[in-house]
Amino acid sequence: MIEAIFSWLNDQLLKMKWLEDLVGWFFKDIFNIDSSSLLYKSITFFVYDVIKIFILLSVLIFIASYIQSYFTPEKTRAILGRFKGIWANILGALLGTLTPFCSCSSIPIFIGFTKAGLPLGVTFSFLISSPLVDLASILLLATLFGWEVALIYVVSGLLIAVIGGTLISLFKMESYIEPFILEGGIKKPNEDSELAETKLTFKHRLRYAFDEVKQIIKKVWLFVIIGVGIGAIIHGYIPQSFIESILGSQNPFSVVIATLMGAPMYADIFGTLPIAEALILKGVGIGTVLAFMMSVTALSLPSLIMLKKVVKPKLLMMFIGVVLGGILIMGYVFNAIEYLI
Repeated sequence: MIEAIFSWLNDQLLKMKWLEDLVGWFFKDIFNIDSSSLLYKSITFFVYDVIKIFILLSVLIFIASYIQSYFTPEKTRAILGRFKGIWANILGALLGTLTPFCSCSSIPIFIGFTKAGLPLGVTFSFLISSPLVDLASILLLATLFGWEVALIYVVSGLLIAVIGGTLISLFKMESYIEPFILEGGIKKPNEDSELAETKLTFKHRLRYAFDEVKQIIKKVWLFVIIGVGIGAIIHGYIPQSFIESILGSQNPFSVVIATLMGAPMYADIFGTLPIAEALILKGVGIGTVLAFMMSVTALSLPSLIMLKKVVKPKLLMMFIGVVLGGILIMGYVFNAIEYLI
């Protein structure tokens, strides 16, 4: 009974099967579009996903932002400063999931953490984890692909962040930070900011959450529309045989191709989810799809260009190599597991 209740809630509240049925009825019965046609498959995919994603985004961003109101950059920095070694890397990666920063906005936070004297490996664990994994994307992943896939994505992202930060610590890359980042010595956390954060009331946190919903929706809506549009074209018009020939399990380079396709793109994870959904429906392996999503969020060109301004080439290549290697290994491992199962 518990499993049945959970399944119903998951289908109706998260996957919104009621909305899928409503959209299908609308185009099939009102507009008399043949349900077996390519147009029907594309247009229902587009309308259903756009409405569903914006509803879920609004709700999930509000909840995640309310939680994130307890984790200002100053407070995050203070927490990280209390831990050493691999535990600090683990905590840095975990806190990255609680902070509302994309790949580009994570870099100023990385600079602040480095100026504050936090270990470089810890700041890189945060820098890798923050754009890869956040609360809203975890829940949205679960609605589209199920909790198993969401868990795989989260664990993979955290592992890449922890291992990446640990390797950078082991190789002692501190000398490859641009000198201007370290000028002024170690700075203490902004006590006024921390005090202001502790004085936030329930009403203030609600207002902050509402503001975050408006700001994030305003920032990502175009990426979502474009992502859903690409997903709808893939779902309705591109033959499954063509997709499988490029990204299917029969192509040993599918994970590499997906990763390289994702890297030049600049999109939030919310814009990549509809594309990922369409690829999975076309039979692409879960490891290949997750590699594509991680490449878009963690290795986007704008973020790498920004990072190049604050680190020297050797450290930048180390960062790219660690993240790229982690994504490729993760992709092939999960494709192999899916194939064996």
